[in-house]
Amino acid sequence: MPDAKTYNGGCHCGRVRYEVTCDLAMVIACNCSICAKRGALWTFAKKPQFKLLKGADALSDYQFGQKRIHHLFCASCGVGSFSEGAAPNGDETAAINVRCLDDVDVSTLPVKPFDGKSL
Repeated sequence: MPDAKTYNGGCHCGRVRYEVTCDLAMVIACNCSICAKRGALWTFAKKPQFKLLKGADALSDYQFGQKRIHHLFCASCGVGSFSEGAAPNGDETAAINVRCLDDVDVSTLPVKPFDGKSL
């Protein structure tokens, strides 16, 4: 990850907080049913680059479809700041909602559309 940087992020109420090292050179806007409704913008990090600092007890899990992705959200404020699952190559991965990273201006990031609706 040549342009990787460490960020902090979390939910709206602050019960869920994490640290992640990732590269924001490629941000994904997925059009699947949940991402479109959430308005999420995603980047990805291998599990060792993601550390949940607090809030494991505040997380609720939502799964649908093939139930391969854990769409986690704060039970208090409802914000889904990250998800977890296996990448297509089998690596355990954290999907980070870039909108939930502290001090990141998403309007400055390159966003690539992803057709998740067709999967």
